[in-house]
Amino acid sequence: MSPKMACQSAKTLIKIFEYFGYTISKRKAGDHIAMRKDGSPRPVIFPDKKDLPTFIILNNLRTAGITREEYFEALEKL
Repeated sequence: MSPKMACQSAKTLIKIFEYFGYTISKRKAGDHIAMRKDGSPRPVIFPDKKDLPTFIILNNLRTAGITREEYFEALEKL
């Protein structure tokens, strides 16, 4: 059973998505961060905030094709 999802900062999410091969896109809309990966059809986008709600994290993991288990493994390695 996976641990419970908790709010994370944008800085932490950037590190996690970089771990999976994403890079920060040159495109930036206001206070949102866009990250792209070669071969991925859609970017992951999230606000540049200190506490991101879990639904934003889960939506971006789904977009990136990253499982909860992979997410928690990456989180432990940071």
